[in-house]
Amino acid sequence: MATFRNRHGKWQARVTRKGMVPVSRSFINLQDAERWARQVETDMDKGAYTSAVLAERTTFKEIIERYMREVSPSMRGVEADLIRLKAICKRPICSLNMLALTSSKIAEYRDERLQAVSAGTVIRELCYFSSIINHARREWGININNPVALVRKPASPKGRTRVLSQTEKTDLLRELTPTKTNRKSPWMKPLVEFALETAMRRGEIIALLWDNVDLNKRVAFLPISKNGDSRAVPLSTNAIEILKQLPRSIDGRVFPLNGFTVAAAFMKAVKRANIYDLHFHDLRHTAITNMAEKLPNILELSAVTGHKTLSMLKRYTHFKAEELAKKLG
Repeated sequence: MATFRNRHGKWQARVTRKGMVPVSRSFINLQDAERWARQVETDMDKGAYTSAVLAERTTFKEIIERYMREVSPSMRGVEADLIRLKAICKRPICSLNMLALTSSKIAEYRDERLQAVSAGTVIRELCYFSSIINHARREWGININNPVALVRKPASPKGRTRVLSQTEKTDLLRELTPTKTNRKSPWMKPLVEFALETAMRRGEIIALLWDNVDLNKRVAFLPISKNGDSRAVPLSTNAIEILKQLPRSIDGRVFPLNGFTVAAAFMKAVKRANIYDLHFHDLRHTAITNMAEKLPNILELSAVTGHKTLSMLKRYTHFKAEELAKKLG
């Protein structure tokens, strides 16, 4: 049944049903309160009512924190995800309850973030929002529509085509070379050289185990890669020489470093070498571009790089029109 009372100039409607959580809402006038109560009672009678009480009592921050505790640990890339999600939790939007987390609030967040970070970062954050909200709806009884679905995403940034020149490679490796007078990591230079020889991603390299390397067959096996599949990476003569010169780490990894250590050391070396706009992932782009000259068969090249689609691989290959003209005769 529905009951109504006037509190502080507003009418509060309260609907109770046996076996259901009571729901209430306040209105400016009694007519609106009665209209809402009748609709709620009708929905309850039809079994179509979903309570928004839990959504109203739970903030977006609480949902994100629960997601970090219960879901994130089982996912790949958990370290990077947790750092990003903890940073998001500090933003004002996370103080809103889930019922107040509307598409307009998400759009405001998008526009504000675009003033400070790239479109790619904003797209990634909106993907986090959508995944977390969908999980909360499916698993935790947060009965709201996903507001992210109604928000226009920023245009995806154009894929990078940065290739490391030979001069830049020389300068970069020089800055990564440890000496008696500096404290540079002995692992960074061979790690970068290995990346340029194999086109492996940073995460794949630091996760590589000696147990999965066959120096005789010249193959490194990756049990799981970015796209979720396993793959065997053929190793060049230079890659084999790099591995043979490495000491063995007690934890069984070929390169016993974490992703953040590698990223920080790499960017410091790039800065010291005065190299402009170079990311670690550009080493993969450079390696694949060089491989494309040795492996003109696109299927063979994709087997090495792990790309599933030709459209993705085309970003990494640059065929000169004059060279193609010679092949045409």
